[in-house]
Amino acid sequence: MKKSYLKYIALSLALVTFGAAIIIFPERYVNCSFQGFAMWAECVLPSLFPFMIITLIFVKTGMAEKASLPLKKVTGIFNLPPAAAPVFVLSVFSGYPAGSRVLSEFYENGSLTKTDCKKLSYLASTSGPLFIVGSVGFKMFQDKLAGIKILIAHVFAVTVISLIIALFSKKSEPAAKPRRIPDDNVLYNTFYGAVISVTVAGGFIAFFYVVATFFADFNLLYPLQKLLSLFVDEKTASALCLGLIEATTGCRALAQISGGKLQIASAGFLITFGGVSILLQQLSYLIKAGVSPVRFIAAKLLQAALCFAILLLIA
Repeated sequence: MKKSYLKYIALSLALVTFGAAIIIFPERYVNCSFQGFAMWAECVLPSLFPFMIITLIFVKTGMAEKASLPLKKVTGIFNLPPAAAPVFVLSVFSGYPAGSRVLSEFYENGSLTKTDCKKLSYLASTSGPLFIVGSVGFKMFQDKLAGIKILIAHVFAVTVISLIIALFSKKSEPAAKPRRIPDDNVLYNTFYGAVISVTVAGGFIAFFYVVATFFADFNLLYPLQKLLSLFVDEKTASALCLGLIEATTGCRALAQISGGKLQIASAGFLITFGGVSILLQQLSYLIKAGVSPVRFIAAKLLQAALCFAILLLIA
């Protein structure tokens, strides 16, 4: 109880301080909030919204479940449920946080158990090709090939680490029969759910864009930046610190640094790890399915480290 009480005090003080900074410097942080939403509209919305629609249609109509049945033997080799294949494919094509949303949908209708969700949470945690190749590679780094390399390394790292974890995890229990509720208005509910999900994602990005700016303004990331400076140059370390809070912000900062291989590898690390903003978006769906935040974050860190190492070799 005492520890919990101290956590609430610390969180309250942090929020009050952050709120006070916004009130004292509105010209700085109100504009930052606008910039955060603008970045979401430019870099994330075009790549996320169409695929969120496609993903939800597959799930709500039952097509994703039917597609998983023929793959039962293949997924069983890796100690994964049949739904692993369609969940992974939908995650790869849609990007954060669609994979976690699909996993939550499968859990709520009874297609997956908590044990299944714990293993699949690492596999259903990928960014999408339109964001990585289009927004990061082409728009930010002005190098489409760099985006393709990041995408390959990202998907490979996520897949390898996830399969290793699954092989050494507890065997899945048989899932109950799915509780599919007839939906007479699938199209409307699909668009409604997609609009809400994508808008919430925009809120996360804008808020943590402001948080990242606040941390940078008051040098709150200085200790971490100095630690990272032991391994990379100071500008890259500063961009990484921003990205650990909001990944898109960090990727944009990395793209503005002259260099090449190290900045591309660092962008791959941020995209794969996700940063606080993307991690919280995913966990908002995954916690309901029994996924441990600590284990999930640890797995993402391993995936990010592997992606970084691969990109240092191929970028």
